[in-house]
This record gives sequence, C-alpha cells and structure tokens, in this order.
Amino acid sequence: MDIAINIITVVGGLALILLGANALTDGAAAIAKRYGISNLVIGLTIVAFGTSAPELVISILSALQGKADMAVGNVVGSNIFNMLMIVGCTALVSPIAVGRGMLSREIPLCIIASVVLAVCANDVLIDHAPHNVISRIDGVVLLCFLSIFMRYTFAIARNTDSDTQPDEVREMGLPKAIVWITGGLAALIGGGELFVDGASDMARMMGVSDSTIGLTLVAGGTSLPELATSIVAALKKNPAMAIGNAVGSCLFNVFAVLAASALISPMHIAGINNVDIGTMLAASCLLWVVGLFFGKRTITRPEGALLVAIQIAYTTWLVCNA
Repeated sequence: MDIAINIITVVGGLALILLGANALTDGAAAIAKRYGISNLVIGLTIVAFGTSAPELVISILSALQGKADMAVGNVVGSNIFNMLMIVGCTALVSPIAVGRGMLSREIPLCIIASVVLAVCANDVLIDHAPHNVISRIDGVVLLCFLSIFMRYTFAIARNTDSDTQPDEVREMGLPKAIVWITGGLAALIGGGELFVDGASDMARMMGVSDSTIGLTLVAGGTSLPELATSIVAALKKNPAMAIGNAVGSCLFNVFAVLAASALISPMHIAGINNVDIGTMLAASCLLWVVGLFFGKRTITRPEGALLVAIQIAYTTWLVCNA
C-alpha cells in the first residue's frame, strides 16, 4: 500500500476507536445508572476506562501482534504528550492553578509510575538478562499499584460531592445500551486493528521503527481527545480540569493499559530505551517543579510554553534519530 492509503487507514482506525470508546462508555454508564450505581463509581471506573480505551486497545493489539515497541511506546509517548503538550497548551490558553492535593499526591504518583516502569523495563541493566521484557509478573505488580491508586481515589472522592461526578449520564433503554456497548466494542477492536496495521506499514515504508511510530504518531493520535477536552475546559475557564485529566490518564496508562497488555502477552522491548522512559520521568518531575516552585502553585503561560517547547524538541530528536 502507498503512503496515502496508510494515512487513510490510520485516520479511519483512530476515528473508529474514538467513536467506539464514546459509545461503549455511554452504554455502560447508562446500564450502571439503570441499576442504581452511583455517579461516583461510574466516573471512577467506566468513564476512566473509556478515556483510556484507545491506548488500551492499541497496546493490547500491538502486543498480540508481536509489536511490543509500539505497545510500550504508545504508553510512554502518551504520558509524555499528556504532561508536556496537553498541560502546556492548556496553560497557554489559561494559566492552571494546581491544588495542594495534586502536588502532594497525584503528580508524585506519576513520578512513582515512571520509576516502576523504568524498573520493569530494565532487565538487562538490573538482572543482566539477555532481553528487556515486561513480563506477566510485571503486569501483576502494575495491577497492584492500580488497585492501591483506585482505593486511594475512592477514599478521596467520598469526601467530595459525588453527585457532580461525572457529568449527567446519558439515559437510554436497556436494548439500546446493549447495542451501543456491542457496537462500541466492535468499533474499538476493528479500529484498533486498522490503526496498528496502518501505523506499522507506515513505519516500514518510512524506514522508521515501531517504537518511533508508537512514541509519536500513535501516542499523539490517542491523546488528541484529551488535548481537545483540556483546551475546551481552559476556554470555559476551568483549566484545572486539564491537569487532572492528564495526570489521571498517565496513571491509568501505566498501571492499567501496560499491565493488561503484559498479562495478555509478555512484551520483549528493544526500541524503547532509558532516554524515552527518562523523558517521561523528567516530564512528571518538571510538572511537579513548575507547579510547586513558580507562579504560586500556578502553571503560567511562560511555563506552558516551556513544556510545549520540550515536547517539540523531544519529538524532533526522535524523528532525526529514527
């Protein structure tokens, strides 16, 4: 296939993934609401899963097809994009006030997630193994961190107004909800296969690695909904939502997406190295530093410009070294 067909395949696959995630989330939330499940539980489980569904589907399908570098690159690249580009662009639109809880709990958890991933992905360095592998045992460890994070999140959320989370759940009859869930799953799976196949073909035609495609095209594509949501939130004078969205997505990407991919198929990684994981760790540390030490716990426009500039520099470096 020529490059134009591959681009159409990638764009079409991404569109199916996003539509499927939206349909699946709406259908599942409607059924949960129908059976008396609170808005709080829906927001912390179904909606959270829905926002991570694109990364989850692409990473699992990539791992099953033996494209571990794309699977891991999707997670690492998405996290870097979330913390640098999404938060940076949002701050350029409207400075972001960072709450004490975000600085003392959520962002440090992102730093911990980066460190845990670095340990799991460094078998050669730590154990002198022949290959770096994110194994099923690593997946179990990541899931343990997810359970701790979810327990903590529920505990914190109980102290807030649970009726305001999430936004009004779309109501629909049970048959319609089932159709939406089934159709959403089909669109997710079909779109995921199209996206992975198209991205892999593009990587081969352009002479770049799966890891580079995962860290750039796949990561940016799956993070576009979060970018759009965050910018709209900033325009509506609610920029604090952006950093919560970005940080929460980062935690789910490592502790849920990567864990599920590893449990289904252990991932031998070669193209993702410590520069990439180190960039993810540095991005989370930088987010904590600019929030804590400058602008009175506010990420200002100059700081947002710095975050965006670092994202552009990192992407340029990846492309030049592909």
